[in-house]
Amino acid sequence: MMAEYLLFATERYALPILAPLAQALHASGHSVSAWFEDGAAGAELPGVPSVGLKQALALRPRAVFSAANWVPPFIAGAKVQVFHGFNVQKRDSARGHFRVRGLFDLYCTQGPATTAPFQELAAREGHFVVAQTGWPKLDPLFRDDGGASAALRAPAQGRPVILFGSTFTERLSAAPHLHDQIAADIARGDRYWLLTLHPKCSEELFARYRALAGSNAAFVEPEQVMAAQRAADVLVSDTSSIVSEFVVQHKPVVTFRNRVPQPHMIDFDQPDALPVMLARALDPEPALMAEIQRYADDIHPYRDGRSSERVMAATEDFLAGKLGTLKRKPLGAWTRGLQIRRDLGYWGPSRR
Repeated sequence: MMAEYLLFATERYALPILAPLAQALHASGHSVSAWFEDGAAGAELPGVPSVGLKQALALRPRAVFSAANWVPPFIAGAKVQVFHGFNVQKRDSARGHFRVRGLFDLYCTQGPATTAPFQELAAREGHFVVAQTGWPKLDPLFRDDGGASAALRAPAQGRPVILFGSTFTERLSAAPHLHDQIAADIARGDRYWLLTLHPKCSEELFARYRALAGSNAAFVEPEQVMAAQRAADVLVSDTSSIVSEFVVQHKPVVTFRNRVPQPHMIDFDQPDALPVMLARALDPEPALMAEIQRYADDIHPYRDGRSSERVMAATEDFLAGKLGTLKRKPLGAWTRGLQIRRDLGYWGPSRR
């Protein structure tokens, strides 16, 4: 039976998370709409109509899939958190990945590393449930992408392909520090580079890195990042969630001054050491590969490209009562609901 579903996001980097979910919902014969606020306002997903607040209220969706930290509680349907990134420990757990705001009914976790902590929180709080599904954003890494990754790799003409991606968090970003070393490596031409930046990075940084494109490098737009990850042999990054996304493919990552360096990373803190780090990553020792595989299986054990389908199945199990019943939302959720109403300018009735 066809049902109505709503996708919700507040930043453009959520679009690659929600796009595979939209495709899976469409493939199952369901109707899908998207409501994009704040930084995602004006964005579009192929084949998905965009709606505003009044239309979202009128839709009365069966479920709302949010790739944001919040979701409007007065919209109808189950509120499902699908996350906007991996836990990369940019901040402590209480303020970061494991912060529970009381707005969601179901958390669809990415792998054992996040499932267990959220299950502990769910057992204590009682107002949400947890299902381990994998992350929809990574589905394209393990499915046919229609030649998109092959097209990005083709200009390398057999050379190793290095992807550079950096966080927007200024104190953690490698982009300002590694530009000159990356530019020098591109000029030598021994390797082919794919360059990308977080959409929130400064225009000045975007201009500097776009200027490096040529016969030995290409700049990759945000919507191409998943294809670029498939195309690359090695990732150079910092404390960004792209590190975890890339490692899931069992490929080496070089990190610059990672906030919490771990055994699966090749971490370094002096920019001029970049060539040595790249050489190691392109010829990784067995111990490093074992750590990469161990970490990848802990954060995201799925390699079938069907996490979106598991999110859908978990949502149906929740709606059918198979995942248990929920306690009332905490007082803090009511307060946050008022803040959301104020921010959106809506004081009408709830459609829950």
